[in-house]
Amino acid sequence: MTSMRAEILESAGRLFAAHGFRGTSLQDIASDVGCSKASLLYHFTSKDVILSELFVPVGQDLTALQERLTPLDGERAAREAVAGVVELALRFRRQVKILLMDVEALLGRPELPDIDGATESLVDALVGRAPEPERRVVGWMALVGVCLTCTREVDVPDEVMRVELTRGALRALGRD
Repeated sequence: MTSMRAEILESAGRLFAAHGFRGTSLQDIASDVGCSKASLLYHFTSKDVILSELFVPVGQDLTALQERLTPLDGERAAREAVAGVVELALRFRRQVKILLMDVEALLGRPELPDIDGATESLVDALVGRAPEPERRVVGWMALVGVCLTCTREVDVPDEVMRVELTRGALRALGRD
């Protein structure tokens, strides 16, 4: 990746997280990087292509987590899912924030990972594959709670955040 591509991605990620995907224009990104819009379009043909590239590593890691969770159920599935969700949310804070800011506009976009399917799969693992709707509500609370917390500016080291998010999610799921 060229240095300019990396700068564009960094700027776009920061601006999308601050102002939303819809609230950020290509001109905003170009101005932030210090290049012309034409130069930006040389590297990325559209804002959608930039968004897609920002989410490539998320999709890869999400797929890997789902593959690890697929054969698991019960307590083991729940604990592994909590650890995986916490790790993903911490690693991809900016992308999580982008999704949360523009969730309705971004769900189902072909350039992004299957967020709807992935979240359903994660909730299923978080509740240990329990079919009861009440358990799924708790699974959603744990998933969304971890994601929302990771997008907040909190003056806590990542290791402390990891421990507390894990503890809180497991407690919410009744697995502490």
